[in-house]
Amino acid sequence: MTSREGSLTLDRGLALLQAVADAGGEAATISELAAKIGASRAAVYRLLVPLSERGLVWRDGSKVRLGVGVLRLAGQVLPQLRQAAHPVLRELAEQVGATAHLSVAEGDHAQAVAVVEPSWTNFHVAYRVGTRHPLSQGAAGKAMTLRQGGRTWVSTRGELQAGASGVAAPVRGVPGLRASVGVVSLDPLNPEEIGPRVVAAATALTEVLR
Repeated sequence: MTSREGSLTLDRGLALLQAVADAGGEAATISELAAKIGASRAAVYRLLVPLSERGLVWRDGSKVRLGVGVLRLAGQVLPQLRQAAHPVLRELAEQVGATAHLSVAEGDHAQAVAVVEPSWTNFHVAYRVGTRHPLSQGAAGKAMTLRQGGRTWVSTRGELQAGASGVAAPVRGVPGLRASVGVVSLDPLNPEEIGPRVVAAATALTEVLR
């Protein structure tokens, strides 16, 4: 197989895996997958073989679902994401003097996956990894709903904790990642000053993850 042929096969295999994932809770049929990736049914059957061998998909007759191998891969994502985000969050926390965090979307909720507290402040918000809240509440969640080309950051006050202020910006340009970078403080935050810094941190994280 030539390099170009191998590249095309890999691309189609990844497209097929994405198509299976896009089916959500419903199993996709071979015919549906073939139409989705623009390939023949025979080609889909061939592409499913290595994916099945690695546990990334499983077949039930003519229907295909994601396999448990995807869970093993997913389990490695957050630790690597935290490691990549830590230097960016550390710099932001020290600049602003507030707790910095990276949150990702899980359905209609935002979940904090990485948190860094400033080292020089007397008091700061203790924001725990794993904290979840609706996307419609708090700066971290609302930032993920911002449309491309519109506002670049969001500020809130008292939505998740009485007296707490938050500023967050979406992480854009990383395929498959819906996330935001933000800061939270019990002291008032000047959005016009902090907003651009949070946007810069989100942009820096995008560059790290590309």
